[in-house]
Amino acid sequence: MIEVLDKKHNKNEFDCGKELLNNYLKNQAGQDIKRKLSACFVLSESDTNLIQGYYTLSNNSIPLSDFSEKIQKKLPKSYTSIPTTLLGRLAIDIKSQGKGIGKILLIDALKRSYEIAKEIGSFAVVVDPIDEEAEKFYQKYGFIKLPDSEKMFIAMNTLKLLFG
Repeated sequence: MIEVLDKKHNKNEFDCGKELLNNYLKNQAGQDIKRKLSACFVLSESDTNLIQGYYTLSNNSIPLSDFSEKIQKKLPKSYTSIPTTLLGRLAIDIKSQGKGIGKILLIDALKRSYEIAKEIGSFAVVVDPIDEEAEKFYQKYGFIKLPDSEKMFIAMNTLKLLFG
């Protein structure tokens, strides 16, 4: 079951092979949750509470000018920034990699973002892949690169086709 990170979850054993993502979960995620800077969702083993993977969501905005001209034409010029949802981090423990957990967490994050966007404006889910491997992962699931940026996005209208 995917749930909000709390004290019962065993963060200390988590290792996804990327120090930045390990450190975030172990040292910062709890504080970010308390400060309402992001929400952290984890998939853990029910008996040991060992975290198999996690992702974070928060509000975000992207300058209108960052989108392609084709997309800019569809959006009101009165918005200099477009509201989005940031899928800030997504990481899978090394022991759980290659088992489809990344896909499960991504689908959960996208569905959750889509449901929230019914009540709070959000044009798209945005990611900023940590490396080329992550970029290929998101590309596989329909994320599009923002021009002149490392960021990628998937529009809520696309998610509506999946979850609507």
